[in-house]
Amino acid sequence: MNPELEQAILKSTGCNQIKDIQLIQKLWSGYGSLNRIILNDKTAILKLIKFPESATHPRGWNNDLSHLRKERSYQVEMNWYENQNQLIEDAYSPRLIAKGSSETGERWILLEDLQEKEFFPKFSIAKNDIVKCLKWLANFHSYYLGHDTNGLWPIGTYWHLDTRPDELKVLEDSELKKAAPLIDQKLNSAKYKTFVHGDAKLANFLFNDTQVAAVDFQYIGGGVGIKDVAYFLSSVFDESELEDKEEECLTVYFKELNNTDVEKEWRDLYPWAWCDFYRFLQGWAPGHYKLNSYSEKMKNKVLSWI
Repeated sequence: MNPELEQAILKSTGCNQIKDIQLIQKLWSGYGSLNRIILNDKTAILKLIKFPESATHPRGWNNDLSHLRKERSYQVEMNWYENQNQLIEDAYSPRLIAKGSSETGERWILLEDLQEKEFFPKFSIAKNDIVKCLKWLANFHSYYLGHDTNGLWPIGTYWHLDTRPDELKVLEDSELKKAAPLIDQKLNSAKYKTFVHGDAKLANFLFNDTQVAAVDFQYIGGGVGIKDVAYFLSSVFDESELEDKEEECLTVYFKELNNTDVEKEWRDLYPWAWCDFYRFLQGWAPGHYKLNSYSEKMKNKVLSWI
């Protein structure tokens, strides 16, 4: 760690010693690292962003547009933590300690360590954990309903059509390709919009005995909350479970959201949200396990309406 960053961490935390730095994971495509900083009387999470000279994307999507999207995503996340992130009951997210950049081109975000509040990741979850996540999403979406996306993505989610022209270009499903702008327009012209997390998968939720917290806000922005819900369900259920659990999960989410007008609009948009994500996957990773009979059904339903 360079001395400049070390001094910034010590000053912002009020500590006098960094005892250890533990790598949690590398960031996507080699763009830095997520680390646990062991201080003399506490711990903190350091997201260290360093743009590589040559990125290595797991699926080969390396180009200038991909780099610019990632670069902007980290700036959005910084803006989120500094200016928009609020303390919401039943929708916790980490508090910002400090952020900055170095002369060597590194950017960094220092956050509270959620493990100090007994939040831990899970790699498989039970029914009550899924309920907690759905309630987190409902409370988050309810709080930010109608808020200005200043400093965030105008339209959230990492698969948003305008940010994925390369994936659309190689999409082989001609009917879906033609319909993609109409699907995008349908979702974006909704009356009720909120902040969407944009990457609300199981890996980005941490759990304690009573609640969940969410992390990784690189693709937070405007949109209909049901996009987060569809994407979350895709991360915890297989195709048969999606068929069986759809109505039960939507009921949990909308009961917690507790807004009948929003529910009517967003329930109707549930297949559209699935179809939008399906479009991205078909271009980005044909053969992906989420391109299953359930998501195919959602796609076919939407295409029949267009």
